[in-house]
Amino acid sequence: MARVTLQTIAEQVGVSRMTVSNAFSRPDQLSAELRTKILDAAEALGYAGPDPAARALVSGRTGVVGMVLTNSPRDAFTDDVAVGFVRAVAGSLADAGYSLVLLHSSSHDGVDPARNVAMDGAIMYSCTPRTQAVTALRERRLPIVTVEGAAIDGAPRVDIDNHSGAYAAAKHLIDLGHSDIALIVAMVDADDEPPSDEALAPAPVTTAERLRGWMRATDEAGIVPRIVGTPGRFVDDVLRARISTMLEDPPTAVLAFSDLAALEVMEQAKQRGIDVPGRLSIVGFDDSPLSRRVSPALTTVRQDIDAKGEAAASMLLALLRDESAPAMPPLPTELVVRDSTGPVSPMRA
Repeated sequence: MARVTLQTIAEQVGVSRMTVSNAFSRPDQLSAELRTKILDAAEALGYAGPDPAARALVSGRTGVVGMVLTNSPRDAFTDDVAVGFVRAVAGSLADAGYSLVLLHSSSHDGVDPARNVAMDGAIMYSCTPRTQAVTALRERRLPIVTVEGAAIDGAPRVDIDNHSGAYAAAKHLIDLGHSDIALIVAMVDADDEPPSDEALAPAPVTTAERLRGWMRATDEAGIVPRIVGTPGRFVDDVLRARISTMLEDPPTAVLAFSDLAALEVMEQAKQRGIDVPGRLSIVGFDDSPLSRRVSPALTTVRQDIDAKGEAAASMLLALLRDESAPAMPPLPTELVVRDSTGPVSPMRA
């Protein structure tokens, strides 16, 4: 069967090829009657529409925005916060006529998504400037917005106020009388030990800001916290094992870098018969949907995931319109006190 083209339809209807093209891409240039006639002929001939790649070549735009993830989408979607962020970005982009494609940050079998996928710009979600994808996008001269990762030269940035949120969480525990406090972190190789510059140095920006906020409060109170961490980015087997060891001689309170980490502590505490919050108070970070559904409900630091996603999309859309994306202050965070925290036990004070 011969391939149906714009010229085929033009000959069928008795108009120019450009008129047929306008029926698909610039309908305001035609009368409603003529456009309907052209589209009916296209349907009868089995024409699916202009080739997207050819249209992109003509317009210089693909209508696609990439989101670069540090790890695979499989890993990212174990976290409700990442899922909510992607949903907010996708919704904002869809309202502006753009689609979202998810990319991992490194090549696989010689395929580098950031270098090979057709897109108009990208959002870097929790990535570092050394990420291979950053280099590829820079070489392609594509607009970039970075979210909760290290700053990238010339790229606008969306962040949350990690420091203030962490400080409020630690101050909450200290005000309840806690002085034996453990900090549960990712990308810090520490096994229930006092903080050291060497151990904390590898912490990425988000983790580092939360650590600074916690430790500002503990320093003010003259408290030296314990650090329990993993070199990995998530709650992995290393962190689970170290939390288990910590709970053999538990602190009276825990500050966790995420709700998922806080819930891991809570689950292991329950398995050991450690009462939460009577014996152990726990504070998370993010205010994911799970934090409200567990028992006891988790005290945590809330970030506005929708606002973060909408801000990232808005910044990138401004760049795609060749407008400047002004710097914005970190989005506010808020301590949400629920049932997983309480006064320190008099026997442990």
